[in-house]
Amino acid sequence: MPIQNKAMLITYSDSMAKNIKETHEVLKEYIGDAIGGVHLLPFFPSTGDRGFAPYRYDVVDSAFGNWDDVEALGEDYYLMFDFMINHISRKSEMYQDFKQKHDDSKYNDFFIRWEKFWEAAGKGRPTQADIDLIYKRKDKAPEQEIEFADGSKEHLWNTFGEEQIDINVKSKVAQEFFKQTLIDMVKHGADLIRLDAFAYAVKKVDTNDFFVEPEIWDLLNEVREILAPYQAEILPEIHEHYTIPEKISKHGYFTYDFALPMTTLYTLYSGKTNRLANWLKMSPMKQFTTLDTHDGIGVVDAKDILSDDEIEYSSNELYKVGANVKRKYSSAEYHNLDIYQINSTYYSALGDDDKAYLLARAFQVFAPGIPMIYYVGLLAGSNDLELLEKTKEGRNINRHYYTKDEVAKEVQRPVVKNLLDLLSWRNQFAAFDLDGSIDVETPSETTIKITRKDKDGANVAVLEADAANKTFTITANGEQVMEQK
Repeated sequence: MPIQNKAMLITYSDSMAKNIKETHEVLKEYIGDAIGGVHLLPFFPSTGDRGFAPYRYDVVDSAFGNWDDVEALGEDYYLMFDFMINHISRKSEMYQDFKQKHDDSKYNDFFIRWEKFWEAAGKGRPTQADIDLIYKRKDKAPEQEIEFADGSKEHLWNTFGEEQIDINVKSKVAQEFFKQTLIDMVKHGADLIRLDAFAYAVKKVDTNDFFVEPEIWDLLNEVREILAPYQAEILPEIHEHYTIPEKISKHGYFTYDFALPMTTLYTLYSGKTNRLANWLKMSPMKQFTTLDTHDGIGVVDAKDILSDDEIEYSSNELYKVGANVKRKYSSAEYHNLDIYQINSTYYSALGDDDKAYLLARAFQVFAPGIPMIYYVGLLAGSNDLELLEKTKEGRNINRHYYTKDEVAKEVQRPVVKNLLDLLSWRNQFAAFDLDGSIDVETPSETTIKITRKDKDGANVAVLEADAANKTFTITANGEQVMEQK
């Protein structure tokens, strides 16, 4: 089905139940019309990073089910799948064939061959200055050795984990792989494709190899053209300064609002509404809003929306106010991949406080765009310290595995009931149309009034809130929908 202006759930295939089929049952039985879409996090066979190191896309990982289960889910919800356009696993057919046949492999141009990349730039490259310039996710040069069957060795570009080898997006064989995979995804029910880590995909000498213009637009346009005949859209994923998503929006793509999580935390910690108001006025309508995802809470995304002092204040308050949030959980000790993210559930970041949490979600509902709700957030989940310590993976603090029985219990909590009611109302009320309008006022330092109207102004939704007291009232065409005293 086409993308609908209804809240989208973000979940793994085995996080609200055992597999995709059971997840579908849980959504129908316990979540109802609070959710209209599902971002099913990577469900393909993978060798690491919780699915983000896929080695093939033509089948569903048998632990999660099969294509019939995915397609059945797509009959009730619009769906988003992940495509890792920057990399693929070492277990992939491409890597294994290249390793076996070297230059004789049909995939000899599929990966970025480190030495050849720099040889083309001239003798003596890369210099230390070249390496320092690269926008890296690790301290050393982003390269990994490959030993071929003939005994020779080379290096391949490797931005992320050791299983995730970067793809040469300029090669014909890679472009054919992209086309075949994307079309196959749509035929299995994808209405939206999330381009994971796309900003790293273009590499070019004498750049930082991150969001390289104008080549990055060529790549996005190629993907858009592949999907256009199938009425499927793409959602480029990027954690960076808000001006980059702003550029993406101006090119007509959906974007993520990754600035809202930290801006909302600042608002609720400080009680001051001016920064949130300014951000809501700047935000595009064609976007998906977030407070939480499968990753940590982004810090860099809010830079210059909040001042450096306000970001530091918010980070410090998170560790002070947050329930069981410690700095070490976002450190190398717990394998944190991004120093600009803090590992915590959003509910625990607000001190497991029901009133603060529901107000945060009210802000999200009234923000421009379509709300995305992570499954732990949908159930107002606290930090899972047991899973964190068992795995020593920082992000697992926010990746609790719920059983069906647990979900049945959690949806009875007042905060979850209220959240589900709020989302259900928002999904059906016309004032939130993406071609409508938003008006934001700050009557005082601690209060905010957000008015959403549909295109014709016939339907009006108003949120009046006090960020210091965590109180709010929501009205629809003058009638009260929800109140928190």
